[in-house]
Amino acid sequence: MNKYLPIIFLFSVFFCAAQTATKKLPVDYVDCMIGNHDSRWMQFPGASMPFGMVKLSPDNQRQGWKAGYEYEIENIAGFSHIHSWTMDGLLMMPTLGKLQVEPGKENDPDSGYRSRIRHETEMATPGYYSVQLDDTKIKAEVTATTRAGFQRYTFPKNDSARVMIDLQIESEYGTELSDAHITKVSDTEIEGYTHQQSLRGAGWNEYQLFFVIRFNKPFYSFNGWTRDGVLRNVEKLHSGWDHTDFGAFVHFRTTEGEQLLVQTGISFVSLEQARLNLDTEIVKPFGWDFDAVHNNARKVWNDLLSAIEIEGKDEVNKMKFYTNLYRVYVGRTIYSDVNGKYVDMYEKVQQLKNPDLPMYGGDAFWNTFWNLNQVWTLATPDLADKWVASLLEFYDKGGWLCKGPEGLEYSGIMVASHEIELIVSAYQKGIHKFYDPEHAYVAMKHNQMEQGIAHPGGGFAGNRWLAEYLKYGYVPHEYGPVSNTLEYAFDDWAVSQMAKALGKTDDYWYFKHRANNYKNLWDSSVGYMNLRLADGSFKKPFEPYCCSTFLGQGWVEGNAWQYSWFVPQDMKGLLKLMGKDEFNRRLEEGFITSRKWKFNSEYTDENSLAAMGVLPINHGNQPNMQAAYLYNYSGKPWLTQKWAREIMEVFYGSGPMDGWPGDEDQGQMGGWYVMSAMGLFEMRGGCDVEPTYEIGSPLFDKVTIHLDPNYYSGGTFTIETVNNSMENKYVQSATLDGKPLTKPWFYHKELADGGKLVLTMGPKPNEKWGSGEGDAPPSMTDEN
Repeated sequence: MNKYLPIIFLFSVFFCAAQTATKKLPVDYVDCMIGNHDSRWMQFPGASMPFGMVKLSPDNQRQGWKAGYEYEIENIAGFSHIHSWTMDGLLMMPTLGKLQVEPGKENDPDSGYRSRIRHETEMATPGYYSVQLDDTKIKAEVTATTRAGFQRYTFPKNDSARVMIDLQIESEYGTELSDAHITKVSDTEIEGYTHQQSLRGAGWNEYQLFFVIRFNKPFYSFNGWTRDGVLRNVEKLHSGWDHTDFGAFVHFRTTEGEQLLVQTGISFVSLEQARLNLDTEIVKPFGWDFDAVHNNARKVWNDLLSAIEIEGKDEVNKMKFYTNLYRVYVGRTIYSDVNGKYVDMYEKVQQLKNPDLPMYGGDAFWNTFWNLNQVWTLATPDLADKWVASLLEFYDKGGWLCKGPEGLEYSGIMVASHEIELIVSAYQKGIHKFYDPEHAYVAMKHNQMEQGIAHPGGGFAGNRWLAEYLKYGYVPHEYGPVSNTLEYAFDDWAVSQMAKALGKTDDYWYFKHRANNYKNLWDSSVGYMNLRLADGSFKKPFEPYCCSTFLGQGWVEGNAWQYSWFVPQDMKGLLKLMGKDEFNRRLEEGFITSRKWKFNSEYTDENSLAAMGVLPINHGNQPNMQAAYLYNYSGKPWLTQKWAREIMEVFYGSGPMDGWPGDEDQGQMGGWYVMSAMGLFEMRGGCDVEPTYEIGSPLFDKVTIHLDPNYYSGGTFTIETVNNSMENKYVQSATLDGKPLTKPWFYHKELADGGKLVLTMGPKPNEKWGSGEGDAPPSMTDEN
């Protein structure tokens, strides 16, 4: 026996153990600080679970567009619990010294209770955030469960350590606070509630926030402030109805390095429900073990992120991939409690039959068929299933599907009814364990057949200009955004596909006919979609970059150049209108022009909509996020490969200052990146009776998608590249399950069954691959 074998064996064991110990998990690649400059309220660095009700995160900006956390401001005002679109609530801040009941100005931290920080002391990972508060020498750490928060403050020695509880939050839109109460339950527990109304729009989002706060040691005084000033040693506090600033503070005596633990439970239903959420999610399973709660959040996130595994040498791209995947699941919100209670659009308490099918909300589903829907249905079909069940529960209570059920209200935000594409895509991919497809079809058809209304529960339900669309076959410029014609037509096509799948032949042909309404905006005299008037004429003079609007006349957050490509259901039909040569020439010119601006139209104010229309390709907003993949339909798939790579490289950053120029929009930018980094995209959002994936240019050597056995095969689908690198971005050849693949697309069912896609890459385009007649992905023109 070789005398060195035992030594070699032991060395191998220790080497493998060291490799295992140092191997990074998907959760380790997520950097929650990426993109926290010039970002929205919903883009936060703090702690949350997937779609968490609690999003416990630092704030440092005054109220206004894109308020929240700004990386360039080196101080923070406190940690608030809600970072959902148009909603805020319950900020807490540990402090010492002179009492100040205002957070103070961001450029003058001494003017309030806020504290200076240094970024080198910050740590932000999924489910955890920490920072050193330099002015008070307090270390603040936060973690969370879905409906409860946990804070750990490490204090210096002090006889008057203080925790501020501020209910008037500085947020992106702001909320009007009234009838707020805070009550001392004991010397370790506080409870309270607020009645709040968003200042966004017509005040459709009105809600009550209930909270319970517990400390791990007794406080020696309970105090607060109201319109009457500071009130000390009280039992109860009431704000009154005059929308005044309002809050409370408690005092402790702390020793050097003592850790004060704070647990919070919230609910939109009642105090009892807030207490139940806290007890169920933190107290019973974890007690006062902060690290256990943190580790639980870390595990939940890692399990979710591990649905997709990536291999490659570029660590920055791995960080970008998993950070973008994280954003896909953190921006939107669960609004039902742990036992299934929730408040509907009529402010009535409802009870879900199955609490494990929660009520979800968020900003609009505007064009999520090009990002979020694709990731949800691929990586986490169970969550996509639950989202559809939530939308139908909402429909059952309110009579309409909702395009953006924020706060479980009819927000009326954005245009069309693109929640339809999520439902249809889920159904076509076999994702329907938690809802009845026939019921879903009835709900979608209602939205597409009935003129939208000001809903009696608040907000706007349905399509605002459906009557005009049905009368004229388009939305005339005099009445509203003409671009809604294109959005409505795509919804019509999606409904037609589900009708076909369900055997509703008459409905299939009816909605397919309506899906051709995109042609009614085509102005052959200029070769673009154009603003069409009620008399049938087109507005003159034609301007390809004019008339960006929100809900007025023109193009919704875009321009004629961008919306001229908005025919995802029928790219073959668009090619016939535009001509293949002009199609490719114009598109290439647009990419070259926009590359200099990183494919992003800068805008600094919500109302600066004109800026959204100044570039051809504005990847920072929804209307033409499909642009890079248009070439797959026009015989030049190598340009899809080129420009998809360019956008991933120059638009998506890897630091706090450059994560997502523009509006990340609750995971929409992230969803596009995740799909494109795998080399996949769905132009038609997976709504086809037989959904398809188009091929781009993967970033990684290998991608392994773990297929959920409850919906798919339960095995894996892998995407492998040969000779891949930054330079080798062009597909030379492809095989699918060992057989040559000569087209730049394949069917979803071929992925769902498990298998392998292998792409051989090179530094120069192979202009023969995927470019032949009949190689383009399916279009409506091809349908029978």
